[in-house]
Amino acid sequence: MQTATLLFLGFVLLQRGAELVIARINTRRLLARGAHEVGAEHYPFMVAMHALWLICLIVFGYDRGVDPWWLTGFALLQVLRLWILGTLGSRWTTRIIILPEPLVRRGPFRILRHPNYTLVVAEIIVAPMVLGLVWVAALFTVLNALMLWVRIRAENAALAPLR
Repeated sequence: MQTATLLFLGFVLLQRGAELVIARINTRRLLARGAHEVGAEHYPFMVAMHALWLICLIVFGYDRGVDPWWLTGFALLQVLRLWILGTLGSRWTTRIIILPEPLVRRGPFRILRHPNYTLVVAEIIVAPMVLGLVWVAALFTVLNALMLWVRIRAENAALAPLR
């Protein structure tokens, strides 16, 4: 395994793991503040899809080189990730948690209704391309589109009264 590949895969795994910890903490706090979860029935499928995506990156990408252009694109996406996380703060989670408070309308939410989903769509394409895994990018783009079709409909319906 090349050092750059190891660092890239390690970063992606550590990032996703840290996000799950942050999401779990934020979810507990939001629920304690009177929030409720929507779409819990599809959440295990989303987790499984993302886990399989990570497994594919590792299994099929561990012995590949890193493309510097795609890596630059991935790095730029991380700036967007920080902007989204910073804007949502304690309201960011991987679940659809509805808090009976006004919606966040600053930062990237001024521009896009669902910036985090936009980011995830891009990452599902870009991360495999860093390792030249075109088929992983294509396959998971389709699977993610199906998942987001379900997820965004559930989230939009739950948020409609707050808009």
